[in-house]
Amino acid sequence: MPGLYTIPVFHVRVRGIYTHTVPVDAYRGAGRPEAAYVIERLVDAAAREAGMAPEELRRLNFIPPSAMPYQTCSGRLYDSGEFDGHMTRALEVADKAGFAARETQAQARGKLRGFGFATYIEACGGGSPEPAYLRLEGDGTISLRIGTQSSGQGHKTAYAHLAAAHLKVPLDQIVVHQGDTDATKTGGGTGGSRSIPVGGAAVAGAARRLAQNLRELGAEALEADVGDIELEAGGVEVAGTDRRLSLAELAVHPAATPELLNAQDAFAPLEATYPNGTHACEVEIDPDTGAVELVSYVIVDDFGAVITPALLEGQVHGGVAQGVGQALLERTVYDAEGQLLTASFMDYALPRAEDLPPIHFETRNVPCATNPLGVKGAGEAGAIGSCPAVMNAVVDALWRRYAIAQMDMPATPAAVFAAIKAAQAG
Repeated sequence: MPGLYTIPVFHVRVRGIYTHTVPVDAYRGAGRPEAAYVIERLVDAAAREAGMAPEELRRLNFIPPSAMPYQTCSGRLYDSGEFDGHMTRALEVADKAGFAARETQAQARGKLRGFGFATYIEACGGGSPEPAYLRLEGDGTISLRIGTQSSGQGHKTAYAHLAAAHLKVPLDQIVVHQGDTDATKTGGGTGGSRSIPVGGAAVAGAARRLAQNLRELGAEALEADVGDIELEAGGVEVAGTDRRLSLAELAVHPAATPELLNAQDAFAPLEATYPNGTHACEVEIDPDTGAVELVSYVIVDDFGAVITPALLEGQVHGGVAQGVGQALLERTVYDAEGQLLTASFMDYALPRAEDLPPIHFETRNVPCATNPLGVKGAGEAGAIGSCPAVMNAVVDALWRRYAIAQMDMPATPAAVFAAIKAAQAG
């Protein structure tokens, strides 16, 4: 809840409501978007009240890199972060300095234009231990078994990259088996952006163990010292010679015992990882209809070490789309009798490709000091920074023309139009 700021103490009061018309359930981020939304909307409101630029108020209160590791008043231990640097870079790429000219152009077209941004930090990549199991098969492939389960995130590719880097084999030589309770004894599963920080660390540990096993097996098979054995191009070889065995040959060697062909490791995180960053965007609003158009979007994130950049960017893009949907479109509606009125895509609005502008994404990564890979979870970050950034932009546009300082999600055309009419009526 303290976010990225040096807040020495805070008080939280929670009110629970028992209802059979449930408007909210666990969703991407599961509580972190709500926390980021509250604090980032409040910081913007405070800056407006104080007559300050929102970035300046944030700069005055950011936790500096020199304070890391930093324990928040809620007990969280941030290991790293360069929050001001991420924000400064995002505002530079988004050209906040040139916003006035773009606003003038929008006004000439009869539109309102607003600039908004939000910083965020989240806790993820913790939880129970995750084991990983590797085996050299008779055909020379490496089978990897792990208890996490991908649903489109690309875990197989990321895990294969981690294993292949230690075993010096092509990616297609790693065969990943996920979430199979018949083949994997235990596992914590996928959730809380833990698969790569926790599962990935276990995969890397198991790969290191198997690599050492294969060096020992190669030393015996090639009659050499273990220190002279190198893993290279899908096989083992004696350094500086042409003596070599492929992994398929090694797997069927008489010295290949089950103990040498198998390896496992488990990683138990002692602390969460803390991905963070800044989202900045601009919107245009048609005051005659209340329609909001998202016209630009910039993200500068810190995910620590990056395993597969393309998959990482895809994760963030998907999260942004979900956050934009929550900010501008999605709403669960019941009638007075408790009948769900938004039960299909005919009535429940989801963002489409045309609702999103091109997204500029870059990272300023600071390796995580508490994770052996240096990675920070990335599965939910896009949905966390996007909600407050978009709503800050919407309110900025409305404030500039109508002095409207508050707008709840979702900022649908009907809601925006009603707010404009109320402001005009005084």
